[in-house]
Amino acid sequence: MENISVFRGERLVLDQVGLALDAGDALLLTGPNGAGKSTLLRVLAGLRKPEGGHVLWSGVDALADRSRHAERVAYLGHQDALKPGLTLRENLTLAARAGGGDPDSCMSALNISGLADLPARMLSAGQKRRAALARVLLARAPLWLLDEPSLGLDSNTMGLLETLFRTHREAGGIVIATTHVPLPLPDAKSLALPGLNESDIPQAMEDFPEDDLF
Repeated sequence: MENISVFRGERLVLDQVGLALDAGDALLLTGPNGAGKSTLLRVLAGLRKPEGGHVLWSGVDALADRSRHAERVAYLGHQDALKPGLTLRENLTLAARAGGGDPDSCMSALNISGLADLPARMLSAGQKRRAALARVLLARAPLWLLDEPSLGLDSNTMGLLETLFRTHREAGGIVIATTHVPLPLPDAKSLALPGLNESDIPQAMEDFPEDDLF
């Protein structure tokens, strides 16, 4: 990414943010609520057009062809994107149509195979988060954009997450994650986005959707 700038109304949220990552790299995005971490992930995913700057892939404007860029990206937001009336297996089978991954192997990797036939509405918050991470695996995309991936995960699942991160990076994949807590990403680069002034916080709460505040 090169000189990424984003406004919310008249407020400058991201000011010429830039960083280069290579295959196998990881980046942790940190900063206080309202700093623009989720917004930056959306820009990188092609879901939000920046007012300035470029997202580059191998030196080429990645967003010039958004459909092609979508194939490079697996995006995990705060919402787990599960249809509550469908079973876990049905949800993942739908997701697999785009990426072509194997739902059974992805469920196994997240230790949720035993939940396959339960409706998504019956899953706990942690189980839903693991299901959302299984969707990331299904995408088979080189770039993982993860917004607080550890939300709702217990210590055992954090161990699974460490394995997923390591396997993805060893295969040349890239991980970019927002976080307020330590994540199992050894040798990750870090980008701390500046916080808002105290006087700006009420307006920021108005400007940002709830899942932009983390």
